[in-house]
Amino acid sequence: MKTLMLTVVLCLAWTIPAWAEMVAKSVVYNIDGEVYEGVLVFDAASSDTRPGIVMVPNWMGPSEQSIEKAARVAGQAYVVFMIDMYGQHIRPKNTEEAAAAAGQVRSDREMMRKRVNAGLETFKGLTDQAPLDASRMAAIGFCFGGGTVLELARSGTELGGVVSFHGNLDTPDTRDAENIATKVLVLHGADDPLVPDEQVLTFIQEMRNADVDWQLIHYGGAVHSFTDPYAAMPGTAEYHPVVAQRAFAAMEQFFDELFHQP
Repeated sequence: MKTLMLTVVLCLAWTIPAWAEMVAKSVVYNIDGEVYEGVLVFDAASSDTRPGIVMVPNWMGPSEQSIEKAARVAGQAYVVFMIDMYGQHIRPKNTEEAAAAAGQVRSDREMMRKRVNAGLETFKGLTDQAPLDASRMAAIGFCFGGGTVLELARSGTELGGVVSFHGNLDTPDTRDAENIATKVLVLHGADDPLVPDEQVLTFIQEMRNADVDWQLIHYGGAVHSFTDPYAAMPGTAEYHPVVAQRAFAAMEQFFDELFHQP
């Protein structure tokens, strides 16, 4: 199994203490005979067990950029497992390939739910490879990944909570929200043209009808991919450093509620 010491890029340096020993481990697993490869990310400077966060990356899938984000989320407080939604043989090289890969998964929500749940179950079994407390789990996702963790919730999986960063909010059958057995936090760019207001309003009604414990934060001036330093499509998908910091702070507050408050 491949193990890498992470070199944290400058844009993340302020979030990772100098004494941290961020480690990324490749984890190969199988779903229905197909091979998938995720990445386990944690600070090895301490052996203290900590909650686990399943992370679903954006439509580019597992990549160096998404490992950087996983390190940002993990810090000293969490173990992160970035799962693979495509299979080991699919690693998009550009947006066209990413759109095709993500579109195939999005078109089959049953398959999407199966793959994200399989990633979660794989993560729970990694307590011998990381200081993981598998009894305390949450899931986060970015863009395509944000929509995926909402489908994880709609599948009825029990875990502490899910957080969607600038993800799509639609689902084929809104009645599936009745299965949700977890808390939901959605962090949304109010000017995101890829997630129009109609979709947002439908999601709000979906959550209300199912009596879910949910939160939705609108960030003014933010579009799609606002946490992604590499997003560069002005007006459509664009990094917003102030909003990104606010969104990660909201995630941390949510996790504090899930894992640290009596």
